[in-house]
Amino acid sequence: MLSSTAAGLFLVLAWIYPSYALYFHIGETEKKCFIEEIPDETMVIGKYRTQLWDKQSGSFLPSTPGLGMHVEIKDPDAKIILSRQYGSDGRFTFTSHTPGEHQICLHSNSTKMALFAGGKLRVHLDIQVGEHTNNYPEIAAKDKLTELQLRVRQLLDQVEQIQKEQNYQRFREERFRMTSESTNQRVLWWSIAQTLILIITGIWQMKHLKSFFEAKKLV
Repeated sequence: MLSSTAAGLFLVLAWIYPSYALYFHIGETEKKCFIEEIPDETMVIGKYRTQLWDKQSGSFLPSTPGLGMHVEIKDPDAKIILSRQYGSDGRFTFTSHTPGEHQICLHSNSTKMALFAGGKLRVHLDIQVGEHTNNYPEIAAKDKLTELQLRVRQLLDQVEQIQKEQNYQRFREERFRMTSESTNQRVLWWSIAQTLILIITGIWQMKHLKSFFEAKKLV
């Protein structure tokens, strides 16, 4: 009974926090960037493989070893936390220290490859965040865990990741609240300034009209 309950919770949590994979095409000097919202102190693993367009066969074929990719990661403060050259297939890892939007950029070293000049490259990218970066079969073999113990370990890791996500959402909510309060204060002061301008303008117009009437001897 405990095993089935743990399995059910595992499936629910795995649905809430999935990893994702995609592929995209880049040109000779093109740079592709992705935005990933990541809580603080969270590990991220990215894996990619490249395919080069072959004109003769009209399809994408595995890239040659000389063709590489440059990976650059920036944190929410635009600080570079990873900048490194990899091969045609690669794996990069980093840990977030600041919650928020992290920018993941990739571009090829096409300027060094005459074979790729003017061609098109397909990049398959798989990004795993949080507990999805753990290799649970390896952990089970190393720590000699039973199936139930392994599921409990997975649940604990996912609960920890959920807590990080909740903390990040609270951080976003606090930041949004501060922005809203700042905007409301600016609107209030602008309204006060407009009111003062209207009052001053009205007083000036009244004095001007009074002077005009006195000059014309109407009053």
